[in-house]
Amino acid sequence: MGKTLAEKILSMHAGKDVIPGEIIIANVDLAFVQDGTGPLTVDQFENMNFKNVSTKSLVFIDHASPSPRKELSNTQKKLRNFCKKTDAEIYDIGEGISHQIVAEEYAKPGDLIVGADSHSCTAGAFAAFATGMGSTDISLAYGLGKVWLKVPETYKIVLKNKLNKGVYAKDIILYLIGMIGADGATYKALEFSGDGIKTLSMESRLTISNMAVEAGAKVGLFPADEITKEYMKNQGREDEFKELFPDEDASYEKVIEIDLSEIEPQVSFPHTVDNTRNINDAKGVKIDQIYIGTCTNGRMEDLRIVASILKGKKKAEDIRLIIAPASKKIYLQALQEGLISTFIEAGATILPPGCGPCVGVHAGVPADGEKVLSTQNRNFHGRAGNPDSEIYLCSPATAAASALTGYITDPREVI
Repeated sequence: MGKTLAEKILSMHAGKDVIPGEIIIANVDLAFVQDGTGPLTVDQFENMNFKNVSTKSLVFIDHASPSPRKELSNTQKKLRNFCKKTDAEIYDIGEGISHQIVAEEYAKPGDLIVGADSHSCTAGAFAAFATGMGSTDISLAYGLGKVWLKVPETYKIVLKNKLNKGVYAKDIILYLIGMIGADGATYKALEFSGDGIKTLSMESRLTISNMAVEAGAKVGLFPADEITKEYMKNQGREDEFKELFPDEDASYEKVIEIDLSEIEPQVSFPHTVDNTRNINDAKGVKIDQIYIGTCTNGRMEDLRIVASILKGKKKAEDIRLIIAPASKKIYLQALQEGLISTFIEAGATILPPGCGPCVGVHAGVPADGEKVLSTQNRNFHGRAGNPDSEIYLCSPATAAASALTGYITDPREVI
């Protein structure tokens, strides 16, 4: 019997043919932590008397970047010292969000990537089995270069046709999560296929894979095709590319078909990601703050869409518009293309690359009763740093259109 992408990749790393439901020990290509989970990983690493890392190991300071208080500064110091003592490599403040840098510099088809962050599944867009794990699991990955996990069953998500104008990858994944629920794919692999994926750029695929976990999935996988190859070529990593597809006779637990041409802009209402509504049912909600960025939608494709809507216009006077590129590389390119000037002239505040307002640590915590419209991946109660506020999720286009009016707005009205 043929294999799904998840089964193929895990078989390669376990050194044997694996089947869904099997517990395996697998070799790791890349392990990483960030400043929220990293200190726990370092403590466990030292408690188990490891002296050095045994695989490619990264540390990112992106969640509180720069640090807003001394307690966080001290934990970040611990991470810096850990990297000085070991072969782990650090990406310090301003370098960018872990998932974006992994996509830019490391992820490649066939990899097994683990991170102490739930959105580590982002790299599944490369046909890499990329998943989030606990801090103790990552300390073992650091020390042994191995992890144990259960081989997931796979849901095949068949995307047909193409998106209409004003509808984007974020709308696809919100639509899917709304369809199957926040627990609709718990510990499953989501494998995206169909003619529709040929219309999706790598940046769009990264957005979709990033949010696979919001349906409970272990990983969200795309095949490694010509679009993957071109993206890696543009990064100077073409030699790391290899074509990777599921077998034609692979067996799936479930097949879900989605007609992209039927999807409208989506908005997730508080306080769960699967509380999704079509834009017509969301229009008119008054917004206090708009945040564009994060590991979900802080890439060049996203920023260009936002700039095309904001160019020559001003944000509504009574809203705050915050924009953060996902990495230093993106920040520099946005500067070179004049996008940052467009944002500032429209009235936006630009943050350094990092997670800030998404995790509610700093740089955009809302007041009591305020409503935040964001391109991030989660809208749980208190996610923005204030349990007495509300978060609505949308695409960068919907966020930009809404910035002009101060209310949730259909981007098709301004594009």
